[in-house]
Amino acid sequence: MSVQLLEKKTEANLKTLDAVSHALVLMPKGKTLADVPGKPALAALLKRKDMKAEELAKTPLALETGAGLRVYAMLDVAADAYSRHAQLRQALAPLLNEHPAELQLALYGADAFKQTAASDAVYCAAVNAQPLPTQKSGKLPGALQRLTVHGVTARGGHARELAVAEGNTLTRAFTSLPPNQLTPGAYRKRIAKLAKDYGWKLEEFGFDKLKKMGAGAFCAVAQGSPAKDAAIVHLTYKGQSTKGKGRKIALVGKGICFDTGGHNLKPAKYMHGMHEDMNGSAVVLGILAAASRLKLPLQIDGWVALAENHISPQAYRQNEIVRSLNGTTIEIVHTDAEGRMGLADTLTLAARAKPDAIADFATLTGSMHYALGDRYSGIFSNRENLAEAALKAARQSGERVCRFPMDADYDPQLDSKVADVLQCTLEGAADHILATRFLSRFIDDTPWVHMDLSASTCKGGLGAVMTDLTGFGVGWGLAWMEVLEK
Repeated sequence: MSVQLLEKKTEANLKTLDAVSHALVLMPKGKTLADVPGKPALAALLKRKDMKAEELAKTPLALETGAGLRVYAMLDVAADAYSRHAQLRQALAPLLNEHPAELQLALYGADAFKQTAASDAVYCAAVNAQPLPTQKSGKLPGALQRLTVHGVTARGGHARELAVAEGNTLTRAFTSLPPNQLTPGAYRKRIAKLAKDYGWKLEEFGFDKLKKMGAGAFCAVAQGSPAKDAAIVHLTYKGQSTKGKGRKIALVGKGICFDTGGHNLKPAKYMHGMHEDMNGSAVVLGILAAASRLKLPLQIDGWVALAENHISPQAYRQNEIVRSLNGTTIEIVHTDAEGRMGLADTLTLAARAKPDAIADFATLTGSMHYALGDRYSGIFSNRENLAEAALKAARQSGERVCRFPMDADYDPQLDSKVADVLQCTLEGAADHILATRFLSRFIDDTPWVHMDLSASTCKGGLGAVMTDLTGFGVGWGLAWMEVLEK
C-alpha cells in the first residue's frame, strides 16, 4: 500500500493538530518556541524533564493530547543526510510504533529549513509506513496510509522520496521472507510479476541453459539443489525519453536464497539468517522499482543470480576445477565462498551487454563485517570517477559507504598451481579485497563498482529505517546513477 501525500503551504495551527491523533512538529535547531503550537504544554513538559528547548535537537519529546500523540523535535539541517535521517527516525518512532493510518507533519522555520525538513521527513515516514511481512497469527498491524505536510509544498510532490521508500520497502519485504517461501523458483515467479507490474522486459537463463552456455561457476553452486530451479534473471528498464541514447547501467545482485555453506557446512550460529543472503538481488529490484516510478531517462539492465547453496551428494567440493562463462578456470577452495562464484558468470553476462557502468550488490564476505560492522557498507571501484560518484551518492542518500583498495598486488594470493585462479584462500585475511580481485576478472574492464553489503542488517535500524533489515543500497544506487548523469 502506498502513502497518500497531501501538502499544505501554511503551518498547522493548534486547533488542527489537536483534532488529529498523531503529529510530528519539526523546528530548526536553536529555534525559540514562540509560534509553535501547544507551547504551554511543551514548556511544562520540558521543565518537568529538566530540559532546555534546544535539547529537542537530540531528544524529541512526546506529548499526549486529548486526541493522541504529538512529538516535538528540532532538526539540524546543516548535518549530513545520515544524521538527519537518524534524528527523524528517533522522532517518528513513538508515532509510527502505534501504527496510525494518518500522520501530520508540521514544519516551523525559514523556507530553506522547511524544504529540507519536509524532504527528509516524508522519506523517513514513507520508508517506515508499512510493516514487513510476518507469519505471526492474529491481527496484523496497519500501514500508514496518509501523510499530510503543513508549512511547505514541494515541486514534484516528493515523488523521489516516495519512490525510494517504495524501492527500499520492496527490498526489505523480499529479504524478510523465509527460505521455504522464497526458493529460487518462487522468487522467479515473484520477479515475473514485478516485471509485469513495472513494465520491465524479462529474460531467464535457467540451469540447463546456463550449463550448455558454459557458466560453470554459477552451475557449480546451483548443482547441489535437487530442485534445479536456479537461474540468472535479466530485467531491462528503458526510460521513455532515452530513445536509445541514454546512459546504459547494469545492476548485478547476488541472490543466494539460502546458504548452508555447502560441504564446508556453516555452524548453526552462522547459518541462522542465511535466507537473507539474497539481499543483493533484492537491492537491484528495489532500485529498478524506484527508477521506474520516477521514469528516469536511463536504460538499466538488472541481472540477479538466484540459487541455493545446498549440502548434497551433487554439491560442488573443495579441489574441484570449474570453467566459468568467460573461460577462466577456478580451483575451488571453500564451498562457502559461493557468492563470488554466482556473481562471476553473472558479471560476465552483464559485461557482454556493453554497459557504460556496472554496479553489483552482494552480502559477500564476513571480512567486510569485521572491517566496518553493520553501519557502513564497503565499496570498491576500478574507476576514480565512479568511486567519487559513489561517495557523493552516499552523502546525498544517507547510506554511508567506505572505499577499500583493490590493488593488483593482492593477486598473487589467488595464484593456483592447477587452474587460472583460486576461488579464495583459507587464511581469511583481506577476503573482502581478494573477493573483489577475483570478481574483477569477469567484468572485461568495464567501469565497475562493487558493494559488499555489510549494512544490509543493523540491529535497531539504520539511518531512516527502523527495522533490523535496512534496505541499504536502494537510496545509494538511485543517487549514484543520478550523479553519473550530471
